[in-house]
Amino acid sequence: MTGAETLDAAIARRPIFRGPLDDQRPAIVRRIGGDPWLALAVAALVGLGLVMVFDVSWFPGGDQHGDPLLFVRKQVLAVGLGLVVCLGASRVPTVRWRALAYPCFALTILALVLVLVPGVGVVRNGAQRWIGLGPLGFQPTEIAKPAFVLFLAALLARKGERVRDLGRGIAPAVAVTLVVTSLALAEPDYGTAALCSLILVAMLFVAGARLVHLGILAAGGFCALLALAVTSPYRMQRILAFLDCSAAPLDEGFQLCQSLLAFGSGGVTGVGLGQGQQKLKYLPAAHTDFIFSVIGEELGIFGIVIVLGLFLVIAVRGFRLAIRHQDDFASLLAFGLTLLLVIQALLNMSVTMGLVPTKGLPLPFVSYGGSAMLISLAQVGVLLAVAREAG
Repeated sequence: MTGAETLDAAIARRPIFRGPLDDQRPAIVRRIGGDPWLALAVAALVGLGLVMVFDVSWFPGGDQHGDPLLFVRKQVLAVGLGLVVCLGASRVPTVRWRALAYPCFALTILALVLVLVPGVGVVRNGAQRWIGLGPLGFQPTEIAKPAFVLFLAALLARKGERVRDLGRGIAPAVAVTLVVTSLALAEPDYGTAALCSLILVAMLFVAGARLVHLGILAAGGFCALLALAVTSPYRMQRILAFLDCSAAPLDEGFQLCQSLLAFGSGGVTGVGLGQGQQKLKYLPAAHTDFIFSVIGEELGIFGIVIVLGLFLVIAVRGFRLAIRHQDDFASLLAFGLTLLLVIQALLNMSVTMGLVPTKGLPLPFVSYGGSAMLISLAQVGVLLAVAREAG
């Protein structure tokens, strides 16, 4: 018998699984890989983000802190730590994530409570959203969003067909959402409250909840959020500025007007990387919430289309994982995390283009911010873990 024949015979005699595993192959959880298209899209966005943060933060870093490279160094550190977290998360099987869902959510609620404690929470720009750790700090709401998705995925997977029942299926999920949104609004963080509400309705829909129940829930949530908006003076001012920013171009409408000027100046091809004018103290939060405006000004419609295309790849690959995985929890988790990333991106871009009222949400993977970068890359790690199992 030749060497080739011996190899063929060995392959033919591979072990056969008996019982429930008869004629099946085990899930591949140790294979190197995952979803290369998802990883490449995220890597491209992170790379673009580092370039734009270097471009935009040079002047505020030098003027406010005497160090033009301060924000860039912090962002590079956040990306490095995020990649380590992403790699670690990608090696954790989804069964472990399911076991961690409830403990992680409990710790998140604790952090959301601690941030409201005087002396623990740090106030910036009128909002108490940070917990200081010496020279560093983090936003509990950034952790709360994926922890909320993780908890919902575990809860709805456990409910199964009972999700079609209003009392036993939907009510517990709504109660948990109310806890998270109430703590977020206390900071105040209206954006996180609205985002969690949207995630709840979407995940209930894919879990199989009745449309009539979802309609009632969506209508009630919309009315509650609208009431919160119109009864708050500063939120009402933002809505009025959104409707007509030119009515107060030097006050509430200033940021949106400058953002629209940036997009208008960019045109099709942009004014050139590094050549934008709005970042020179004209556009507030240019390196954080409004970095997409600078991309529109310097890279034009081409840059906008590239960013939209990369997030479209993330959406397609993430939802594809949700469809392909056979486990209900893993499927819901992939759907929820993908939706969380995509909705945040769409809301951020919509705010900068004047499509929705101004709200402080960063552009995932692109905006400056250590907490947001770490958590976004951790979400990608979980999606890659789902991809390894889905094959």
